[in-house]
Amino acid sequence: MSGQDRQLPGLMEGFIAIVRRDLLLAWKRPGDVLNPLFFFAMVASLFPLAAAPSPEQLMLNGPGVVWVAALLATLLSLNSLFLSDFEDGSLDQIILSPQPLPLLGLGKAAAHWLLSGLPLVLVSPLIAVSYRMPADIVGVMMLTLALGTVSLSLLGAIGAALTVGLNRGNALLSLLIMPLAMPVLIFGARTVSLAATGDPYAAGIYFLAAYCMLALTLAPFATAAALKISNE
Repeated sequence: MSGQDRQLPGLMEGFIAIVRRDLLLAWKRPGDVLNPLFFFAMVASLFPLAAAPSPEQLMLNGPGVVWVAALLATLLSLNSLFLSDFEDGSLDQIILSPQPLPLLGLGKAAAHWLLSGLPLVLVSPLIAVSYRMPADIVGVMMLTLALGTVSLSLLGAIGAALTVGLNRGNALLSLLIMPLAMPVLIFGARTVSLAATGDPYAAGIYFLAAYCMLALTLAPFATAAALKISNE
């Protein structure tokens, strides 16, 4: 067996270990997971009650409202991505780990998506009921949210790494991530709106998938560099 074959299981073990660690820590602090989810559900579901537009307008406005709520809910949970590790000193151990730091940063982003992005995707069909969206439109919305929230978690890991330990880091994090998240928000909401009106929407799906792959390729290395800069 070559050295590369022996190294691959070790890399996967490190990735799985940090994901499992973050999931177990979140299990002990369920409020960190539930607060963004409740925020998303309240913002998205209260809009029809406050605006009371016609059913046609409701279905057309729904994608934009759902996407804005999803973006804000994701930003709400990003500040804690590395904060607990910084406070208890384990962030230094992560940086000094023999495992590649980009891989560990990817694991942190993956755990964040499992705890915040995936619940938003799973709850979104219930929100779509209040906007009277047909089942096929709900499927498009779930797909765009899945691709978009993965990108937001990866981009958020960069901002969280840069602002960890800073005073008012949450506000700075939002300012850093918002410009990068705007394409995801625009194309995500627009794709669902096009699907709702019966227009071609495949281009939006392709863009979100390409953006997600680009973030998946570059964000772990940017997160590792940001962690080293913040730790100096």
